[in-house]
Amino acid sequence: MRVTLLGTGDSTGTPIIGCHCKTCEDARRKGWERKRFSVMIQNEGKTLLVDTSPDMRRQLLDMNVDSVDAVIWTHCHFDHFGGFGNFYRVQSNVKVYSTQKIHDDIGKFMGFIEYKPIEVECYEPFEIIGLRVTLFDVNHPPVNAVGVKIEWNGYKVVISGDTNIDIPKMSLEEMEEPDLFVVEALAPRGRFKKHMNAEEALILARKIRARKTILTHVGHFFPPHDIAVRRWPIGYDYQTFEFKEAKFFE
Repeated sequence: MRVTLLGTGDSTGTPIIGCHCKTCEDARRKGWERKRFSVMIQNEGKTLLVDTSPDMRRQLLDMNVDSVDAVIWTHCHFDHFGGFGNFYRVQSNVKVYSTQKIHDDIGKFMGFIEYKPIEVECYEPFEIIGLRVTLFDVNHPPVNAVGVKIEWNGYKVVISGDTNIDIPKMSLEEMEEPDLFVVEALAPRGRFKKHMNAEEALILARKIRARKTILTHVGHFFPPHDIAVRRWPIGYDYQTFEFKEAKFFE
């Protein structure tokens, strides 16, 4: 099983159009960026996407992905589903898994493309491309949102989804002891109604006893990437993690 961070940025990405802060200017000068959030999981020659960012076309071309077998949507914010339109006239009838509420919310924008919405319940495992997947409730007001647990061959990957730190107890139990924890952290510090900062994300990682933690959904509030990674375990676009039998390595 291979897990790839297709995009590690927040809703605007980095650099931000019209922003000339130190981080955005460093990204322009050095040629790095953070595309909008999406995670790709590949197994048995097939591809699953957790969220479809507005940068989906570029992400799939860069990763040489010809087709997608399934999608999971975590919530109805545009930066997490907007790139699904990139499948238009390229692929049809893609299977998309989420809760009824999230399907209803996103479905209002998707009348122009054929896909197969598959409704699943939180805390009830299901199978995709040889993986055992469980969605769990998180707290991203005012919309319904879920995190994702993926299990394969004794390994456990948890993707927090967009959430603040007030995650339900039942969900925390689902999240316990992941081999890889991909967790959102919008900024180094500060209080946010809908999101975590880096301090909160790392507190959560310790609470669930994550073996490896990667911060994602990162905004330009952090210093330039080569400086930020000295202090925080921040992910980067196209960072890949391989899981092979009884061994985990990056």
